[in-house]
Amino acid sequence: MKANLDCIPCFQRQALQAVRFITNDIQVQEQVLRKVITALYDQDWSQTPPQIARIVHKIVKEETKNFDPYSKVKKEYNDRALKLYSSMRNLVEKSENPLLTAIRIAIAGNIIDFGASSSFDLTKTIDSILTKPLKINGFSKLTEVLSKSHNLTYLGDNTGEIVFDKLLIETILNHFEINEIQFAVKGAPIINDATMEDAEYVNLTSIPNIKFIKIGIGIPGTGLGREDKEFLDIIKKSDMIISKGQGNYEALSDQHKIFFLLIAKCPVIARDLGIEIGDIVLKG
Repeated sequence: MKANLDCIPCFQRQALQAVRFITNDIQVQEQVLRKVITALYDQDWSQTPPQIARIVHKIVKEETKNFDPYSKVKKEYNDRALKLYSSMRNLVEKSENPLLTAIRIAIAGNIIDFGASSSFDLTKTIDSILTKPLKINGFSKLTEVLSKSHNLTYLGDNTGEIVFDKLLIETILNHFEINEIQFAVKGAPIINDATMEDAEYVNLTSIPNIKFIKIGIGIPGTGLGREDKEFLDIIKKSDMIISKGQGNYEALSDQHKIFFLLIAKCPVIARDLGIEIGDIVLKG
């Protein structure tokens, strides 16, 4: 999925938000924003939004010498989600349709996205999405594929959200014969992306037979690019692929084997999917 003109001011907003997490110095904020604007002007806007985002956030980090501006909010939302985990698990276990409930909760977790917004109410979002209709509903197809699958590749997205991804994977394991799981984390943080450290922090590593792969951020040594042959081979060989969030959809929407779970949080994604902002999606 190529970037849209609406993405360009959004990248500027992200850069300003990130630098404000680091410093109150207006001169530093202006310096970073000017460099980002210049870099955006020079970019090929036909790239995917994640490709352009890498460049924008690289500038923020280099100019401020802070390579994880979102570290505090990442921990905050991991902790918030962890506090809700037990009650969400009880809700799933008591549900008439545990898998669908776990999917809804996992989608609700996708609201924790500082790339799309700077404020959100996690509990209110969960309450709403538990009863909200899926605007794109591939649940029947997902269950059909799961019933025939022996391995699962799960593309994670953000911190906090991965707590509910853990709950969804546990629910899948309780109802289907999945023998092996690959979970993709970011090889290094860009915004509030979930990394291996976050997976360990929320105890995602406790799931039986789970392995982790790292998705790169355009910097050598940070992992596989989503456009790399090795990563695409992983997709091809997987029986079941679940992808969380807008960034993964932007990068992989041309891969028809993937089930995308997300909240449409920006007009670009909503238009591409033919839905409204705020709609929830299980597309496969």
